[in-house]
Amino acid sequence: MGRFAKPHPDQLPLSLSSEDELEAIIEARVAARCEADSFIWKFRLVAIETVLMGGLVFAAGMAIDQPLAMVARAAVLVAASCFASGFLLLVLSGWSARLLTRFRRRRAS
Repeated sequence: MGRFAKPHPDQLPLSLSSEDELEAIIEARVAARCEADSFIWKFRLVAIETVLMGGLVFAAGMAIDQPLAMVARAAVLVAASCFASGFLLLVLSGWSARLLTRFRRRRAS
């Protein structure tokens, strides 16, 4: 088979006029995939941070011999506030990214 072999009749033709067009298609797909994956990774980081902060408060309370109920309540309160603030930052960063994307599209057209 040579370099300019005739394609199979069942194969759909792929007509790209230049490498730039192919590059733009690939870049758009990669950007969409990375944007979707970034939310999951950011949420994982927020969850890990929540567990660590709650655990640290619990361990510190136990280390200084505080009552178990008070330490557990403080650990849950710190973990809940850490999760709420992290999730709020996650949502706000997503909204701002979408807003910037819309602004750039509107400005480009």
